[in-house]
Amino acid sequence: MITCAVFEAKPYDRDYLARAAGAERVAWRFHEFRLGATTASAAQGAQAVCIFVNDRADRECLEVLASLGVKIVALRCAGHNNVDLAAARALGLAVVRVPAYSPYAVAEHAVGLLLTRNRKIHRAYNRVREHNFSLSGLVGFDLHGKTVGIVGTGKIGRVAAEIFRGFGVRILAYDPVPAREWAAAQGVGYVERDALLAESDIVSLHAPLLRETHHLLDAGTLARMKPGVFIVNTSRGQLVDTTALIPALKTGRVGGVALDVYEEEAGVFFEDLSGEVLQDDELSRLLAFANVLITAHQAFLPHEALGEIARVTNANLLNGETGAAFSPGTAL
Repeated sequence: MITCAVFEAKPYDRDYLARAAGAERVAWRFHEFRLGATTASAAQGAQAVCIFVNDRADRECLEVLASLGVKIVALRCAGHNNVDLAAARALGLAVVRVPAYSPYAVAEHAVGLLLTRNRKIHRAYNRVREHNFSLSGLVGFDLHGKTVGIVGTGKIGRVAAEIFRGFGVRILAYDPVPAREWAAAQGVGYVERDALLAESDIVSLHAPLLRETHHLLDAGTLARMKPGVFIVNTSRGQLVDTTALIPALKTGRVGGVALDVYEEEAGVFFEDLSGEVLQDDELSRLLAFANVLITAHQAFLPHEALGEIARVTNANLLNGETGAAFSPGTAL
């Protein structure tokens, strides 16, 4: 039996983790608050912690965890930019993740966001509920014949490109490590990043957050994009420089944005703040734009994805308990 402290735990986390194969061998301790240096003491008596995208496992936090006897940091997500991996190694902490839970979940959400934003389905839904059946202001455009740029052709980016192809679009792709056999089979053309930005009517981001991809879209790259471009981001919020995005939206350089992620999610996304004043001025500004659609980091939420996240997380914890090798791709 291994004891695991789960941070930033929501009802669906509790449900799926507790029902996954092997869960009877894990003593779960669920905490709704996020992990950080000041909350790490809640892991007292646990051999593992389970964290999500907005938990902060920096060196200071990891030192507290190591002093408490924690041996495993299990991410229930693919991204690991919120963990100081060098510090974890130095402290003897194993860090594991869920590298691929469902590329379809995220890719489908990306396409759904674009369709909703373009055809203004969210605005139409609210109007009709108020018995307003006017079509004024709901004009969109055909995807057919447009050029879609896919930035990042890992599993999610490839699935997104294949879905977009069904609309009869031209697909351009950029990735430092091109998947050329896949591209040839799918009719996808790899180009340099600047060429993709200049030619694409729609740019969909599917890249991990690394030092090289931080603010991938900043004032400079936004200025080089095709006027009126639509941007979709279901990867990590820090890929887009929000401060630079706002004036680009105001001038029409960017015609529309569909986001499932945001630079400063912590303390906002996954929380009910409906009775409070939103303290993030840039997020408030984005929400005021009619050509911006934001969902609160829910692309991972289909049943199949949640089930796979829970299955791999349980397997990681149990392998760590027994000293068995972690599954390929899960250890960092």
